[in-house]
Amino acid sequence: MHAYRTGFVTLATVAALSAACGGAAPAAPAAQKTAPPASPSRSRSPAGQALAGKTIVIDPGHNGGNAAHPKEINRQVDVITGRKPCNTTGTETDAGYPEHAFTWDVAKRLKPILEKMGAKVVFTRPDDKGVGPCVTERAAIGNEARADAVLSIHGDGAAPGGHGFHVILPGLVAGHNDAIVKPSRRLGVAIRNAYHSGTGLPYSTYTAVDGLQTRTDLGGLNLSTRPAVFIECGNMRNRGDAAKMSDPAFRERMAQSLAGGLRKFLG
Repeated sequence: MHAYRTGFVTLATVAALSAACGGAAPAAPAAQKTAPPASPSRSRSPAGQALAGKTIVIDPGHNGGNAAHPKEINRQVDVITGRKPCNTTGTETDAGYPEHAFTWDVAKRLKPILEKMGAKVVFTRPDDKGVGPCVTERAAIGNEARADAVLSIHGDGAAPGGHGFHVILPGLVAGHNDAIVKPSRRLGVAIRNAYHSGTGLPYSTYTAVDGLQTRTDLGGLNLSTRPAVFIECGNMRNRGDAAKMSDPAFRERMAQSLAGGLRKFLG
């Protein structure tokens, strides 16, 4: 995981599906006219529409054009607790599979799963060919969408001896993100539990505690006014993690697991 770069991004949004209503209770047969009337069925969203009315912002880390525009992505931006590059190129596996392509693929797999549950899904970038946007802009996209949850997807570039995943939670930046610290932790726990269960990947062996880490140096979390977390889906420099992250079938499994965590938090 790294930071981001400025760019002109067209926000890709998808309209939420409408929840269906249950049918009315059948009339009582004539022989039972003296029986009490049946209670009317309650209207409710079917299981497939568990996220109807919810807006989820998915932030696929980095972007495919970042490496070719170092001046733009290295521009310093204010993240409240300091200044950081607008964006970065991200990491890659030893075989050259880049983080930006990994995060984009997982995000594309996650989107239709959430839409089938009725959610409106907003991306922070429309493709994997652009530059940026900056971390500050990505946070603003979630805020402006009034997201019920924001999930930033990444792959880590740690020492190759470490493996596993971890979820990054916003630490308190007093006067800025006070209102989202607690709900973001609930979101992070839900994502951690579902991802761990769904993928079988262990908690990170090289950082975090029980798969959770709190940070105050990330603009995407410091500047968010909506519940937000990052997930480092695995260590792309570790041979075992890299093999899984490079496998399309396993990336589908990752997306399904992340959807389960979002449903748990929002359901």
